[in-house]
Amino acid sequence: MTEGSSRAADLNDQYVIGVDYGTLSGRALVVRVSDGQEMGSAVHTYSHAVMDRVLAFGDVPLPPDWALQDPDDYVDVLREAVPKAVAASGIAPARVIGISTDFTACTVLPTFADGTPLSHSEQFRGRPHAYVKLWKHHAAQSHADRINALAAARGETWLPRYGGRISSEWEFAKALQLLEEDPEVYAATDRWIEAADWIVWQLCGTETRNACTAGYKGIYQDGAWPSADYLAGLNPAFATFAQDMLAHPLSPLGGRAGGLTTEAAGWTGLPVGIAVAVGNVDAHVTAPAAKATMPGQMLAIMGTSTCHVMNGEHLAEVPGMCGVVADGIVAGSWGYEAGQSGVGDIFAWFVDNCLPGDYAEKAAALGLDAHEYLSSLASKQKAGAHGLVALDWHSGNRSVLVDHDLSGVILGLTLSTRPEEIYRALVEATAFGTRKIIETFDAAGVPVEEFVVAGGLLKNSFVMQIYADVTGKSLSLLDSENGPALGSAIHAAVAAGAYSDVTTASDAMGRVQRDAYRPDSANQAVYDRLYAEYSELHDYFGRGTNDVLRRLRRLRVDVSAQ
Repeated sequence: MTEGSSRAADLNDQYVIGVDYGTLSGRALVVRVSDGQEMGSAVHTYSHAVMDRVLAFGDVPLPPDWALQDPDDYVDVLREAVPKAVAASGIAPARVIGISTDFTACTVLPTFADGTPLSHSEQFRGRPHAYVKLWKHHAAQSHADRINALAAARGETWLPRYGGRISSEWEFAKALQLLEEDPEVYAATDRWIEAADWIVWQLCGTETRNACTAGYKGIYQDGAWPSADYLAGLNPAFATFAQDMLAHPLSPLGGRAGGLTTEAAGWTGLPVGIAVAVGNVDAHVTAPAAKATMPGQMLAIMGTSTCHVMNGEHLAEVPGMCGVVADGIVAGSWGYEAGQSGVGDIFAWFVDNCLPGDYAEKAAALGLDAHEYLSSLASKQKAGAHGLVALDWHSGNRSVLVDHDLSGVILGLTLSTRPEEIYRALVEATAFGTRKIIETFDAAGVPVEEFVVAGGLLKNSFVMQIYADVTGKSLSLLDSENGPALGSAIHAAVAAGAYSDVTTASDAMGRVQRDAYRPDSANQAVYDRLYAEYSELHDYFGRGTNDVLRRLRRLRVDVSAQ
């Protein structure tokens, strides 16, 4: 047997596990190292879900735009989903050589020096600021506004790397909110850490900081955090924030963080000492799964929200992007990120709050869920026939305006407007938002040559065809229902030494269906006209021409505080 065939045989007998932490649940996936074959998976739903109205511990009311989680739910995924996935795969646990995790980005929590969350302390159990702030916690918008204004006034060189604006979702805005709204919890905090790094700490007992979240969500650029002088300008007590709570050597993606501890082996049923990969972000980790690691390939991970990531050969400043980071997706490339704060969440909002009872009954009679039923009705209508145009800002705007004080708009409603027409207009609005992002990248010198889709929404052919028609691009699809978990498994294989780098592992283990949807030229022409209307409204409501959406948001907050 040759050395190459021997190595292939070894890989065929080795497996890795990817664990994807989403907004409401965590999924574990067992993958064969040699070819990416998915052997078994399991999902564990978080017991406490998202706390956005009341803190579950002490029934503490939460203000608008809060979104918290309990870190115990994350450990439960390791206890529940991982053993079940291994059992479903039928393989022996001893054949697993590595485990890797990914997380929703800018999901952050305060901990003590040993990694214990402050929410575990009896002293802080009933204090909302002691808990995980989920990515869609948007209550730090005023703090983000100050971060942006001061950075612009001082000419901070890192600001253009983020499209000129820092989001309220990110580490620094949420930390500044913590300092100013609960200084006692802030004073007790030793580490301000992404959940992506915290869960790795629980697995291997070693504190690490991954290069992805540090660069995209932690304002780490050119080897440095924002200066103490700048931070002091925000609040004197914030001057040493980065030095005290963030400072830690960064680890490369696909690197080995450490070996699985005895305690974590007990949770998961996996061998002690197997490789634990450095943490990563759910969107960025999916690029290798979809074989979208080359410059010009934009990957959209479409679910409750959408994250757009792509690699480039050079550094450029793209207005409204979430960030550009050296080695942020794969080594040797500049990794770009943009996104939309609400996509699937918007469709779910409509179904949950606006669907007539008879529609639900008809869907049930046909054996369809509400989304399938609405999609089937909407797909029968010609593009533009509903006379509607909407703005996809129900969760604010992440890119390219970077403003979570914005809100949704629907224009053109009449007494004859049907539910499926509104549903279609909302789907189109999210596609227009993606087109706005693509055009902004193109104009900035980072051309989008291929559009690849991953995430739960790729299963909806109606949505996919609208995206092809609106963007004018053929859509390639990730050929897996477990994209982030598969991407994590690819990184686990690299961390375990089965492959030399992430790109090589992606070539062997990734899956993609090229050109699955192609644009319809007639629909594309209509959508060009509708997009022109969307663009005018986008700038009118979003760029300060008319501030009514922000005024309405402030009114809501003021009244809620009374």
